[in-house]
Amino acid sequence: MRISIIGLLLCIVVSCGQEKKYHDAKPDIKSITKSDKLADILLFQEELNAEFKNPETSPLADRFRIDFETLNFFAPDTNYIVEAKLIRTPDALPFSMPTTTGRESTEVVYGIAKFTLNGKEHELEIYQSPELITQDKYEDYLFLPFTDNTNGEETYGGGRYLDLRIPNGSTIVLDFNKAYNPYCAYNKKFSCPIVPKVNHLDTEIRVGVKAFEH
Repeated sequence: MRISIIGLLLCIVVSCGQEKKYHDAKPDIKSITKSDKLADILLFQEELNAEFKNPETSPLADRFRIDFETLNFFAPDTNYIVEAKLIRTPDALPFSMPTTTGRESTEVVYGIAKFTLNGKEHELEIYQSPELITQDKYEDYLFLPFTDNTNGEETYGGGRYLDLRIPNGSTIVLDFNKAYNPYCAYNKKFSCPIVPKVNHLDTEIRVGVKAFEH
């Protein structure tokens, strides 16, 4: 079962009732068929839409939520499901990640993901919250915020997020089809971590959630 974790992450930064998506671990990417991958992406979209329709979990203001039907998604593309090499950084120290409201979120660089996408080599820092991992069921939660060359046009200008779990081995699956907007893209009352400059992808990630139009 998918559990929501946006609230736990952001309530550590600022008291709120927001929730954040959290996904159970998936089988090894090589053992999943293309149809299974597509079904998993569509399920993600369905569950995300359900959260946005629910008045108890939606970040939308009532005037937008009342008539809400669906978020705007790119078409699913399994080429954007990549198996990255995970280089763990056990000696990394906690640091303060700025947020959109001026508050700060304490994070640790858990590791660096290295992968090939769109014919280019990329690497992204993956973060872990020292406070969030003390919460029941979130001990293995990892946070990957990123920007790419679609931001400010097709996607939210501040970048998007991926939720991950600590893998057992030395690789980690990044499914960019599950990239979603921070809640402050829908409502400025939320305090959202700002994507570090090192986590920019010099390519276009045309999967996941598009920019919010209202």
